[in-house]
Amino acid sequence: MIRLEPRPVPSRLWRVAAPVLAVALTMVAGAVLFALLGKDPLAGLRLIFWDPLFDPQFAAYARPQLMVKAGPLILIAIGLAMGFRAGVWNIGAEGQYILGALAGAAVGLAFYPSASPFLFPAMVLAGALGGWAWAMIPAILKVRFNTSEILVSLLLVYVAEKLLAAAALGWLRNPEGAGFPGSRNLARHPGTDNPVLIDAIGLHWGGVTTILAVIAAQILLARHVGGFQLRLMGEAPRAARFAGVVPGRVTILCLGLSGALAGLAGLFEVTGPAGQISIDFNTGYGFTAIIVAFLGRLHPIGILLAGFLMALTYIGGELAQLMLGVPAAAILAFQGMLLFFLLAVDVLTGYRFRFGRGRAAHGH
Repeated sequence: MIRLEPRPVPSRLWRVAAPVLAVALTMVAGAVLFALLGKDPLAGLRLIFWDPLFDPQFAAYARPQLMVKAGPLILIAIGLAMGFRAGVWNIGAEGQYILGALAGAAVGLAFYPSASPFLFPAMVLAGALGGWAWAMIPAILKVRFNTSEILVSLLLVYVAEKLLAAAALGWLRNPEGAGFPGSRNLARHPGTDNPVLIDAIGLHWGGVTTILAVIAAQILLARHVGGFQLRLMGEAPRAARFAGVVPGRVTILCLGLSGALAGLAGLFEVTGPAGQISIDFNTGYGFTAIIVAFLGRLHPIGILLAGFLMALTYIGGELAQLMLGVPAAAILAFQGMLLFFLLAVDVLTGYRFRFGRGRAAHGH
């Protein structure tokens, strides 16, 4: 018989190897999926993982897009990872992303057509506050009434989507848009745009903020007592209380931080790549960032690498749809496989396989 036996100490080797194996298994399963769809498996994998980076035909477009796609994923995942390490489970970053975009866009449109140099910083602040305020709802309910932050934050995503639709169709709709849904284009107006700073790598202010967030998170976790308290809260809650850690304070801090970073991601997206508030503005970054956080082992550097890998699947997936006619749903399934295989392989971090008859069998 085959059984799982708990390890005395979690395996450091498997902790590092699990994401790598999960990616490899995803590629194998993805190849099978492409074959079942009647597509060339090798061509599909090459279009997703190789051509965007190394094929001259696609690389000139795809390489700058890597930073554009990876930035919001990494920024949101950094915030989520801080909470996950402390046992605070924010599943509603998608809603906080939307509210950050709405708050920031509302400030910019309220002062339209001003081109003041102070307008964009004000929009950035509003975006962070919008995401933070939306995250405070599950935070306060958790601390005050011990509700589940998982359910509350997730349900608030659907409320945020309704607010997004109401804004695109109503209070933020472009008055010169001939009745079509959607706001003015913020990316085309000086003062509300988020310009590309370095064309070769697609770096805008969102990318700069993402890099700073990764550095700050690394310092917090490795060098600051706050990072130690987060880890202690997640790994040994009772010991954390004895050490003077206040659970409610940690919950509010973690949800507030993740909400603010998600809000910033939404603001930088609506002032840059997306350009405007629209009904379909949210593209699932808040949910995909959960995969990025776990694929990166809740570590800032790991999240950075995982974010670029996930961005590569976005860009490569678009190429596969264009060149091979692969359905968009298949690309979403491909991305979901990453989390599925990671969770499956991650079992080996705390357990190992044992072959042969167990003790109970010898007793009979």
